[in-house]
Amino acid sequence: MFKNFKSDLTASIVVFFVALPLCLGIALASGAPLFSGIIAGIVGGIIVGLASGSALGVSGPAAGLAVIVLTAIGSLGSFQAFLLAVVIGGALQLLAGFARAGFIAYFVPSSVIKGMLTGIGILIILKQIPFALGYSNGGSGLSEFQADGEATLNAIDKSFSSFTSGAILISILSLAILILWETVLTKKHKFFQLLQGPIVVVLMGIGLTILFRSPALGGSLSPGGLVNLPTPSNIAGFFQQFTWPDFSAITRFSVWQTGLVIAVVASLETLLCVEATDKMDPHKRVTPTNRELQAQGLGNIVSGLIGGLPITQVIVRSSANINFGAKSKLSTILHGIFLLICAAAIAPWLNLIPLASLACILIIIGYKLAKPALFKQLYQLGSEQFIPFIATILGILAFDLLKGICIGLAFGIFYTLKHSYRNAYYMKDIITKENNHAVHHLVLAEEVSFFNKASIIKALEAIPGNSTVIIDCSNSKSIAYDVVEYLRDYKINAEDKHINVELINFIEPK
Repeated sequence: MFKNFKSDLTASIVVFFVALPLCLGIALASGAPLFSGIIAGIVGGIIVGLASGSALGVSGPAAGLAVIVLTAIGSLGSFQAFLLAVVIGGALQLLAGFARAGFIAYFVPSSVIKGMLTGIGILIILKQIPFALGYSNGGSGLSEFQADGEATLNAIDKSFSSFTSGAILISILSLAILILWETVLTKKHKFFQLLQGPIVVVLMGIGLTILFRSPALGGSLSPGGLVNLPTPSNIAGFFQQFTWPDFSAITRFSVWQTGLVIAVVASLETLLCVEATDKMDPHKRVTPTNRELQAQGLGNIVSGLIGGLPITQVIVRSSANINFGAKSKLSTILHGIFLLICAAAIAPWLNLIPLASLACILIIIGYKLAKPALFKQLYQLGSEQFIPFIATILGILAFDLLKGICIGLAFGIFYTLKHSYRNAYYMKDIITKENNHAVHHLVLAEEVSFFNKASIIKALEAIPGNSTVIIDCSNSKSIAYDVVEYLRDYKINAEDKHINVELINFIEPK
């Protein structure tokens, strides 16, 4: 037992150091109060950790929801109204868990899911460029027609003329450290895996902030370029930082719509992460997906009620937890406790973190979500995978996340229907009898829907006169009424063409 506790404690410390900059960075990318990211990390660790059936999964604020949060806060008009949408989203997840809807993710094509994550990654990169250059606004939407407020492309344009030298220096060093850590150092020694790159970037940023305040480097970093968490003077002051939802917005359709989007996207991300985490688990334990939806729903209800961002299970922290020897969910819970202690005790030090450092961490995360190799991989798989993937990305960039997913799904459904159209039947070899009398043997598929009607009509109408047609329904478990009705009428009308129709195991409509 002690041995397991020591392993979980070690893993929880690593996850804490990974989670702290990510919680702040995701809140920055979301346009939400930075403390809301810490709250989500605490709730994801303690509340979801206790309720979840996942032994090694770690929950908290997710980069994949940052774009939703940013857009929703602007469209709903206040952060408090958005918190109500988080509560609603959590309640919907909770209901989905009790309704045993944990299988829902398997009905979304992987190309659309990859497109969703890639589109989010591209948006995260674009929105962090202004912060990396020292500009204090990442934009509320990608283009002018997408959302109210300053567009991201305009913010990027302005940032090139409003940059600060300190932010650029921090960004260059931060990106160099993160790339070096990821590609070289972590492969050299386990120490560099224990001390994660993001925490090194944060510590470096704090050090440079202190140096910039010295007379020699004064003015190199603007005050608006730093984390700005409230600094409580006592326990009562700490709890006063928590924000409550605006329940007066409960009748607004846009709030419910945002809650539904949060529930759908957070559930998809969670279920995909659960599948990946279970595969990495050395003991190959299987997470009950319905219970996980319930735990995530509970977490989002609590997070929304006290001012936190929406929560999902997240692969970066989960993989760190596994790689450093976690044995049970105790590691997840402990990392949440460490975040709570950190937020209460060292807020003044957190306020020395440059936003440029957090922006670079998020740029690397965005790149991992939208790697060029992924485009190449989907392209090599053919149009059925590549087109829904690209359509989802373009839809997200042009409109918003939900519309992008719907566009990708529309293309995915198109290819499904195309397959259904083609696979309605197969034709056995044509047997030629005396006097050029041919026998055509058409075997229907196992499932024949009304989508197949057109291809079956095309095949039967192409059969010449003075033939015999055998329509074999032996393999069919289900034939749509439209097709049954057509086959009955075809048998009657075929007599005019001197076509003899034989139906095998055909059930006449009543």
